Amino acid sequence: MADAGRAGWLARILDQKRREIPELREAALPSPPPIRPVELRRPPGTPLHLLAEIKLRSPSAGALSRRLGVGERAAAYARAGARVVSVLTDRRFFDGSYAHLTEAKHASPLPVLCKDFVLDESQLDAARAYGADAVLLIVRCLPAERVPALVNAARERGLEPLVEVVTEAEAELAVDAGAGLIGVNARDLDTLEMDPRRAERMLEGLPRDVVGIHLSGLAAPDDVARVARSPAGAALVGEALMRADDPEPLLRSLCAAAGSAAPDAGEA
Repeated sequence: MADAGRAGWLARILDQKRREIPELREAALPSPPPIRPVELRRPPGTPLHLLAEIKLRSPSAGALSRRLGVGERAAAYARAGARVVSVLTDRRFFDGSYAHLTEAKHASPLPVLCKDFVLDESQLDAARAYGADAVLLIVRCLPAERVPALVNAARERGLEPLVEVVTEAEAELAVDAGAGLIGVNARDLDTLEMDPRRAERMLEGLPRDVVGIHLSGLAAPDDVARVARSPAGAALVGEALMRADDPEPLLRSLCAAAGSAAPDAGEA
């Protein structure tokens, strides 16, 4: 778990989350819509699946494009070939909202991933109520015993847990917790430094019954093609799309690269 006294951005976000949770536990929530299955397993010879992200701001990049509304952007991602829409719901640091999950869900046929800094089951309840089909769980944010507890709690609510890791030790914890989707972040959450080679090594080392997902650092077709040649089942593209007022051309080119570099059955 991140050191509570650390002055980094992650520690500040987690402190804010702890202050928000009591109010969230008491909040009246809407009735949840039906779940859409999240299937990211990648048979040999098939394209890499792409998760396309909606976030209005980030600690590293600042404000991002707002030319399109959340629903308009989700619809554009679906047209361009994304498999999942990822939605940042943190309000204080990312200008997000749980309501953005609903907007994305109504605007496209794609499943929706709630991307937040989950510490408590009340956040899972809110994600489910506002339309999420999957939820991000970040190992770096949690005590070890909370990882399997939240994986199970997410599944009890019908949510597919995507467990994010940065180190081999975190990946082992995610596997032991029974995660079927493991996202390897190329960005260290404490330093914000990028290390795509570390991410590639970790994806190679995941068990074959786990779907590995490359997180962070993908901006161009060559980046996606590199990941598509690996055993990863999917990759998330975020800030590159969010810098574009019209993300469709870029996302179409990324989806084309995800297919053109797919390994065949003999390479998998």
